[in-house]
Amino acid sequence: MGLFSKTQTSKIKVDKGYQPSTVTFKQGKPAQIIFNRTTPSSCLERVHSDALKFDQALPLNEKVTVDIDTSQVGEFEFACGMDMFKGKVVVK
Repeated sequence: MGLFSKTQTSKIKVDKGYQPSTVTFKQGKPAQIIFNRTTPSSCLERVHSDALKFDQALPLNEKVTVDIDTSQVGEFEFACGMDMFKGKVVVK
């Protein structure tokens, strides 16, 4: 299998929004985002995406891994629990 079995990973720091706010993955390869919330803001305690079918709690100062579906090419938004802060996953 070699290169094709390797999971794509992006790290996003959650502090005054998402840093970086856009991550890119290759279509058809397993992918994960590792979120790390470093702000006590209650608005950023959750991250969700209807398009990518996840809704995840983000405990303060803990790394949380979310699997990303890369079967479809496109741009998919994710947001905080109040939809004030947004980010994007691009699958090419």
